[in-house]
Amino acid sequence: MKKIISIMVLVAALFTQSNADDKMLKGLNVIVTAEDTQAQMMAMVLSTMTLKLGKKVNIVLCSKAGDLAVKGMKSEVIKPMNKSPKMLLKNLIKKGANVEVCPLYLPNAKKDKSVLLNGINVAVPIEGAKALLNEDFATLSY
Repeated sequence: MKKIISIMVLVAALFTQSNADDKMLKGLNVIVTAEDTQAQMMAMVLSTMTLKLGKKVNIVLCSKAGDLAVKGMKSEVIKPMNKSPKMLLKNLIKKGANVEVCPLYLPNAKKDKSVLLNGINVAVPIEGAKALLNEDFATLSY
């Protein structure tokens, strides 16, 4: 329970700007390149908490993290949730998160769009740049 509260406090802190009016952000951009399962899981947990707060979530998967977007590829189940990053990612898609793979992932993994899970698209660089420059969104990178 303490871990969940700590995570929620961290997410709340991400959405509080330092200016006097404490304007809340609209959402979170999450860039995941890490191969490490724990790092991937933390990205998914914080994204889940962000959606629970009623905010938007944009996730871009690249490098080894792009494997999470591929049908049939396994993702390690870890404690204490006994879930995998891929399981949380699928739930995030169901709940409305925008999930994309970076445009470099598929050609360098020698794959095409047909291997992607339903609800995952290929990112368009200009749109990604706009999202990252949007001051109404915090950005996390794993």
